[in-house]
Amino acid sequence: MEQPQTPLDATDRVAIGPDGFIVPAEVLGAAFTLPAADVPVLMRAGTITSRLEQGQDDDAGTFRLTFYHGAQALRLIIDAEGRILKRTRFPVTRRTPPAPA
Repeated sequence: MEQPQTPLDATDRVAIGPDGFIVPAEVLGAAFTLPAADVPVLMRAGTITSRLEQGQDDDAGTFRLTFYHGAQALRLIIDAEGRILKRTRFPVTRRTPPAPA
């Protein structure tokens, strides 16, 4: 069951660069009830993972970024300028982080 959407703030943006998308740690921290400073560490450890999908047909020009942490997911719909158009948090089956290389 989806959680109610968090109200959008006009300053919520994702940086889009040649290496991909950069989501502010504050956005992920707020969604997963984590200190923003912990987000990069958890991403490097594989505890927070992500998936990127590019919009097709009616959704062309948008991107869907989904982040997973424990039994929760955060889905962000981003436009081509990096504005967060929609965010939804919902429960998922707990994902197992990949084994260290």
